[in-house]
Amino acid sequence: MTDRASTAQGTQADRIPRCYKSWRVVVPVVAAAGIAAGVLVAFVLSGDREPVAGSSGVPGGASSHLGMVAGTVWVANEDGASLSAIDAASNTVATTVKGVEGPHNVQVSPNGKSVWAVSGHDSLAVMFDASSLQLHGVAATGGAPAHVVLTPDGRTTYTTNGADNTVTAIDSATMAPVAEIPVGAGPHGLRPSPDGRRVVVANVAGSTLTFIDTANNTKMADVEVGKAPAQVAFSPDGAFVYASVSGEDAVVKVDVATRKVLGRVAVGDGPIQTFVTPDDRYLLVANQGREDQPGTTVSVIDTTTFTVARTVETGQGAHGIVVDPSSRHAYVTNLYGDDVAVIDLEELRVVARIPVGDKPNGISFSPITVPAQKAVKLDVPDPHGGAEPNAPMAH
Repeated sequence: MTDRASTAQGTQADRIPRCYKSWRVVVPVVAAAGIAAGVLVAFVLSGDREPVAGSSGVPGGASSHLGMVAGTVWVANEDGASLSAIDAASNTVATTVKGVEGPHNVQVSPNGKSVWAVSGHDSLAVMFDASSLQLHGVAATGGAPAHVVLTPDGRTTYTTNGADNTVTAIDSATMAPVAEIPVGAGPHGLRPSPDGRRVVVANVAGSTLTFIDTANNTKMADVEVGKAPAQVAFSPDGAFVYASVSGEDAVVKVDVATRKVLGRVAVGDGPIQTFVTPDDRYLLVANQGREDQPGTTVSVIDTTTFTVARTVETGQGAHGIVVDPSSRHAYVTNLYGDDVAVIDLEELRVVARIPVGDKPNGISFSPITVPAQKAVKLDVPDPHGGAEPNAPMAH
């Protein structure tokens, strides 16, 4: 699903990532309807696909590989209307959660007990229990939400709303929206600082990062970084924030205190998601490219020297990245390959490739292991119609 850029936009429109283009065609439909209508989707409960060997010869599973950790890697399959739950210890799909239309992004809460996803089609955020997979509730967002994150204390959830140029702040316990914060053009990726005092938003249809004060949910500043910034990542100490500049095939390093750009490094074609390893050794950047010319790599940047230490071939349309808490393995969604690549960060090579759903996008890690089971369907109500959330749960 793509939009048609005008001739005047030219090359710049071509540089906008697919993930931003995908919701542009939804906006007129929502606006014309005047309400966010629920979408009835028929689901076929087919068996989960088991990992198989890829064309590169990398095995689909790597249960015997050293350093695997217990937990679940959650993947948002945007065009598959599903979430894949990958058993991190065995690199196999444990189950599939269905019922969220167009899940662009997924995020596990800081304590690992709940999972959040956003529906760009229906303009809502969904939260369910990471163990029981039972729906907790839904919250209305702005138009065409792209990413969802939680503050470190889990109390507040934020979504970027690409159609409205806003960020929605949601009370995580009540699922009630508490603020709409104006930001830059086409807000896409965002992440909270480790201390929880700010959230930084990448405005992919523009050239800025927006800094939000979480104490009062107001915009602090806009920082110029370059064309089409797609996602950000904080250093573990919160001193720096890195941003992928997809329109310039680069990553920038920003001093959080001064909000000044300190450096810039060239990466692959169309960088999208970024992630700093918990040990602060590497900054990982997924180079998605374009659908007609997919990027196939992750740039591994040494955070000390801020130079590319290695470029790892991962698959077609490398997009989302998450790293396990031990900093040993990274998981990368391949948007055009419909699989997840597992990178050993000691060996800097792909050690597994796991088939998931259609157009895997966002990805997140939970320390809670989901037992293997048949596909689960969430009965997602329409929050715009006044649906009440379920009883509060831990976040």
